[in-house]
Amino acid sequence: MTHPIPEEFPIGPTRRDCLKTVSAGFGWLALAGLCQQEAEAYESPLAPKRPHFPARAKRVIFLCMRGGPSQVESFDYKPKLNADNLKPGRNKNSKLFGSQWKFSQYGESGTWVSDLFPHLAGQVDKMCVINSMHTDNNNHPQALQQMHTGSFQFVRPSIGSWVLYGLGTENGNLPGFVSLNPLKALGGSRYYASAFLPAAYQASSIGEAGKNIKDARIGNLINPRLSRQGQRRQLDLLQSMNRTFTEQQSGDTRLEGMIESFELAFRMKDELPQVMDLSGESKSTLNAYGINGPSDSFGRQCLLARRFAEAGVRFIEITDTDWDHHGFVSRLMPSAARRVDQPAAALLNDLEQRGMLEDTLVVWGGEFGRTPEDPTQDGRGHNHKGYTMWLAGGGVKGGLTWGQTDEYGYEAVVDKVHLHDLHATILHSIGLDHERLTYRYAGRDFRLTDVHGHVVKGLFS
Repeated sequence: MTHPIPEEFPIGPTRRDCLKTVSAGFGWLALAGLCQQEAEAYESPLAPKRPHFPARAKRVIFLCMRGGPSQVESFDYKPKLNADNLKPGRNKNSKLFGSQWKFSQYGESGTWVSDLFPHLAGQVDKMCVINSMHTDNNNHPQALQQMHTGSFQFVRPSIGSWVLYGLGTENGNLPGFVSLNPLKALGGSRYYASAFLPAAYQASSIGEAGKNIKDARIGNLINPRLSRQGQRRQLDLLQSMNRTFTEQQSGDTRLEGMIESFELAFRMKDELPQVMDLSGESKSTLNAYGINGPSDSFGRQCLLARRFAEAGVRFIEITDTDWDHHGFVSRLMPSAARRVDQPAAALLNDLEQRGMLEDTLVVWGGEFGRTPEDPTQDGRGHNHKGYTMWLAGGGVKGGLTWGQTDEYGYEAVVDKVHLHDLHATILHSIGLDHERLTYRYAGRDFRLTDVHGHVVKGLFS
């Protein structure tokens, strides 16, 4: 006997499979009950997990400056470089190129900051400036991939994926790893992917680098044909079939990722639009972030990052592009600084006022830095041997300047911090041991830092 199938299931593969199943001897109510039981028994891979040890931070916000910001125009003061401007550099075809902007000391810590960053200068006592960063490659695609995944040679999971894998998420109605205005070019999809980790740990991307985030839209949140109850019943049946198929295809994490993405999409269609709606923010908050001004797009990203963090998202990355200043530093560097200075400072201040900075780790920087010499005297080349990043919140010491480059800024020479060390330190802040956070794949255990990395414990209070 064939039982009638509820009209919530449209004609198509799903309805036909349902019809076959019910025809085989299951009544619709019994089948619906089985689907519901299976759904309730299913444990999401994004469920919250205990950290390895008590964490200082609960979440990470990464401000990615694509292109490599010049350290000698931002936070690494080099009076010797300025004094020797136009003298021969290490490269016989180049001359030393001093900074065109004045540096001053700010805050109780006396941290040196360029005049290009007046708003962040007011936040230096919250910031830990690392002037001794170094990495392994000075080409953009490879360096960006290593910054995000720890490796520039192989496809590896993003740091956001590792964090989500290690801790799960605090809000099951939103993605645990969000990338705002992510890069599409230069191998961008690799930077936010889960690689061999289950697909559920990859980033949910919103917007696109180089475009204003206010124009980003999340499609297909509304189903014009089914009620919410009908969608839930349809999804329960579909997921039951998916899980049965997954059991027959062991080792294929794409199926598990698809199951989780269907569930997440259903849950987030109510909450995600609310988080992305800035209409409820006060005018003073919008002004503080520089929204509707020169820093509108990055200001919106920073404010959205705060809102996602507030809503329980574990790892949020936002991107500002165009820091690759091989020429026209005199014009492009001020423009880049104006885009990010006020919003980034507002984010730190806003998090502190809401009592969130102490358990939110904010990371700022690019894939490498810039050279202290140039043949044109208005540009800077790539420099992976010495550059600057800064951290704030998450238990790090505010007002600390860590490490040094040489007197011209060619390379890190004191208290050097490799990118692997930074990754280990970020994981340490959120309660994860980078040597224990492993995933078995292809016969060996992998980790974000591979066989490298040391926690820079001197950065923490």
